[in-house]
Amino acid sequence: MRKLNILLVEDSKEDAFLIREALEGLTFLDKLYHVENGAIAINFLKKEEPYSEAETPDLILMDINMPVMDGHEALKIIKSIEEVKHVPVLMLTTSSRKEDILRAYQEQSSSYIVKPDDIYELDNLAEAIRDYWNNTVRLPRK
Repeated sequence: MRKLNILLVEDSKEDAFLIREALEGLTFLDKLYHVENGAIAINFLKKEEPYSEAETPDLILMDINMPVMDGHEALKIIKSIEEVKHVPVLMLTTSSRKEDILRAYQEQSSSYIVKPDDIYELDNLAEAIRDYWNNTVRLPRK
């Protein structure tokens, strides 16, 4: 099993902690980078300081509702950056609004996932992400 680098774009410290715990409990994670909004995610992906040494992630997990730059804005920019537009972006959010779901897919999100309410469901989600993105599909390599 190949290990993945994941960029988590999440403003909630509590959600970020729980997501980190769920993912780190599995053996497919190499590195989990965490930034708190879309603007910082763009800086990270462009390898701007202080992220000049950061590896390009294999996957991006991104919330929608964040301060400074929300997930929709960040997704549009990510998909316009030649060096990283190939990286799958999974929108991981509390919003189940039809408008957010449609907009995310129109903006080239690879998946749209509504955050589970409890830790056990979050563990199941982490396993599903591992199984699908590491065992089922092939990710592009740069």
